[in-house]
Amino acid sequence: MQTTGTSDVTRTSAKQLGDFGFAGDDTVVPFEVAGLDVRGRVVQLGGALDAILSRHDYPEPVSRLLAEAAVLTVLLGASLKFDGKLILQTRSDGPVDMLVVDFTTPSALRAYARFDADRVAAALEAGEISAPELLGQGVLALTIDQGEFTQRYQGIVELNGQSLDEVARAYFRQSEQIPTDVRLAVARQVTPGDDGPREAWRAGGMMIQFLPDSSDKPRAPDLHGGDGAPAARESVDDAWREASALLNTVEASELLDPTVEPERLLYRLFHEHGVRVFDGARILDQCTCSRERVAGILSGFTAEEIADSIEDGEIRVACEFCSSVYKFDPADFAN
Repeated sequence: MQTTGTSDVTRTSAKQLGDFGFAGDDTVVPFEVAGLDVRGRVVQLGGALDAILSRHDYPEPVSRLLAEAAVLTVLLGASLKFDGKLILQTRSDGPVDMLVVDFTTPSALRAYARFDADRVAAALEAGEISAPELLGQGVLALTIDQGEFTQRYQGIVELNGQSLDEVARAYFRQSEQIPTDVRLAVARQVTPGDDGPREAWRAGGMMIQFLPDSSDKPRAPDLHGGDGAPAARESVDDAWREASALLNTVEASELLDPTVEPERLLYRLFHEHGVRVFDGARILDQCTCSRERVAGILSGFTAEEIADSIEDGEIRVACEFCSSVYKFDPADFAN
């Protein structure tokens, strides 16, 4: 793919590509390709992701898996039009039995993984480090939480030995019935620093969805009607086929290369159809825990629960996301 010009990439203000700064790392960029009835988002995670993964110091395959989950969560959560959060969580029987990624609008990202160290080590020794092998069988849940006094929405899809991008496609096919395609990439790259070169985590991803304005265009293939029902005939728009084919030409290196900013990549893919780029939103390594919030939770404990929480004369609560440790005097919660 050759980049030969800039005239087909515009922002909402119709500026030319050279008239505005590139989004760069840790900014999710929405876009629209009207000629293909496609909308989507693209992101490159750098410092924010590296801070999250470095803090936990997981085994490398666990970090890679959590990085993929973080990119996917950002791509999905950035579409929320209200104050709230999107929570991606897996529960499975594999060596990595839980991933949790929490995206709070408009920009806060936090994540952690739970795993069996012995089983992960055995998987490493056997070379079984792909996402399906590490996760095993289970489910992925996507939860949308709009806050107090609102009802949570949750969609669940089976993992079924699939990669996370395959699971995302299955989720939208089953739950939202919107044709969706996703590409994810993760790498640990060497970067220069004041104290010499260091390794840092990077990840990138792009998601496209087919959202035709015309009512006579198919929004998705019909889903199977259940046991004994005949399989519905798929009808997929040629524009969607082309958009998906273009997305699948993207190399992992393009999603990860800091010199190939989201705008440049979008131009490479869609310049023949024209692509409209909207203002991006920053992604921050930002936990929502606080001493006050933890104290509020403890204040709801019974006297017996408080007693069970005391260790060496104090109550210690560690945040699994950011590893912050909060210490409390049990007397503060006497009933």
